[in-house]
Amino acid sequence: MKDFFKYTAATVVGIIVFTIVCVALSVMSIVGMVASANATQAVEKNSVLVLKLNGSIDEQGTDNTIGKLTGNYIPSTGLNDILSAIKKAKEEENIKGIYIDAGVLSTDYATLQEIRSALEDFRKSGKKIIAYADTYSQGSYYLASVADKIYLNPIGMVDWHGIGAQPVFYKDMLAKFGVKFQVVKVGTFKSATETYTEEHMSDANRLQTKMFLDGTWKQVCNAVSKSRGISVDSLNRYADELLMFQSAESLLKRKVVDGLAYASDMKDIAKAQFGIGKDDDLNRLFVSDMTNVKEKQTSGEEIAIYYAYGDIVQSEKVSLLGGGSHSIVGSTVCNDLKDLMDDDDVKAVVIRVNSGGGDAFASEQIWHQVMELKKKKPVVVSMGGYAASGAYYMSAPASWIVAQPTTLTGSIGIFAVFPDMSGLVTQKLGVKFDEVKTNRNSTFGNLMARPFNEEETAVMQQYVNRGYQLFRKRVADGRRLPVESVEKIAQGRVWLGADAIGLKLVDQLGGLNDAVAKAAKLAKLGEYYTVDYPAPSSWIDQLLAGASDAGSVDARLRLTLGDLYEPVSLMRNLDKHEALQARIPFAINMK
Repeated sequence: MKDFFKYTAATVVGIIVFTIVCVALSVMSIVGMVASANATQAVEKNSVLVLKLNGSIDEQGTDNTIGKLTGNYIPSTGLNDILSAIKKAKEEENIKGIYIDAGVLSTDYATLQEIRSALEDFRKSGKKIIAYADTYSQGSYYLASVADKIYLNPIGMVDWHGIGAQPVFYKDMLAKFGVKFQVVKVGTFKSATETYTEEHMSDANRLQTKMFLDGTWKQVCNAVSKSRGISVDSLNRYADELLMFQSAESLLKRKVVDGLAYASDMKDIAKAQFGIGKDDDLNRLFVSDMTNVKEKQTSGEEIAIYYAYGDIVQSEKVSLLGGGSHSIVGSTVCNDLKDLMDDDDVKAVVIRVNSGGGDAFASEQIWHQVMELKKKKPVVVSMGGYAASGAYYMSAPASWIVAQPTTLTGSIGIFAVFPDMSGLVTQKLGVKFDEVKTNRNSTFGNLMARPFNEEETAVMQQYVNRGYQLFRKRVADGRRLPVESVEKIAQGRVWLGADAIGLKLVDQLGGLNDAVAKAAKLAKLGEYYTVDYPAPSSWIDQLLAGASDAGSVDARLRLTLGDLYEPVSLMRNLDKHEALQARIPFAINMK
């Protein structure tokens, strides 16, 4: 018995010591990573910035420290980090040029325009850009076309097929389960509800979709034509021929690329292009390295860049398949903007918006806070790929609005959609309901028992109408337009930024840097620097919030499901949205 207790005690002590050692090693690893992340990156001679254009691009980059430790981590490249890296590379004398390592890139065209403009500005320094890929997606080729030289694997591909949209409709599938949707809306072009109630696009939706697809493709073709010296007619012919299935040699003859090479040969080619001696080292710096390269301009006054992207919601959604890993949470954004309003060190605010809209109530709350912020300092909105419906609602009161030519904006309209589950519950599952009530509408809203009746539908339509009238007035006041003028361009219609400027929905075409310059001018600043908000979560916050779980699993589901992710997410969250919505069509599915 004595030996039993002795060995048991020894085992317990061993477990405790092992746990302490593991915790200590984990803490040391975290401290080491944090220290490494905060260390200033030295830029050696003969350095080259490598832009890996593969996967997706978010508005802000993330650094999941806990996820790195657990191995449950998928890195995310931020547009803010890419633009900052390109700017630093232009200013840093030891950086010889930019090497674009291209691949299959998935992001919106306004984001691509933002990066392409930054690359064009980089070339003004006299430094070179070269690009290489085994396979260029259409988006990555659009970016690579700005390069001085484009190289392709000898058996590689260039995907060039034009732009199309294939909206998805779930009406018939849902009907098999006895589920229907009741819709009340305002706006002939407000087509987000069609995915639930129709079998094909309405004429109005088809018209607006055709217009913004044609407009976007025109922007892309004109830019590539100018850079590559290929006529727009030829580019359209190549798209019709499905260029990706043509031989690499034919792409070289058509001037789509400048050279054919294997990846192993590109180091020597890059050295020659960047003027680096054959026997000298070529030092590669990635976007993640450039975040630790010191800014040249850190003096002057502060301009805050506040990033607002994703669905507009009233509260954070943390469940898996919750419609995306990032959202614009009304209460959080309002508190953040109030903090920037009260911060005397911040002289102007640029709100970077990339959202198709969402909850109408949350949009109204953010609108109010932007109005309050504007009373104390200039507010400039920079629109990304989308700034439509609720996202336009929150942008309308800004001092100045800047959009990319391919930004999808406007969509001034409101709708409410309600799932009628009564067919599923009462007919297919056999559940029965009875009722006792004191007033005519005491049992209103139980859509498992019955759909809305005529009177209830009329009341809901009045509710939606009031929301639309308020939205329209907010736009009219913010843009200093008569309500009648807003009505002519509203009705839920989506506009390209290139068209929106003529309609006075935006003030200027350009990117984030243009918005910052305008904010500085409005604030009458000479020297200035920018700070990104909200700041990334610290490793302690990530640890407390369990940041390595839901977000990383959601990211893995996106990679696994691919194009199926959005419809699965949509079905998972049918009953999660607030009733009154101000958003662009749910799934434009533009490729």
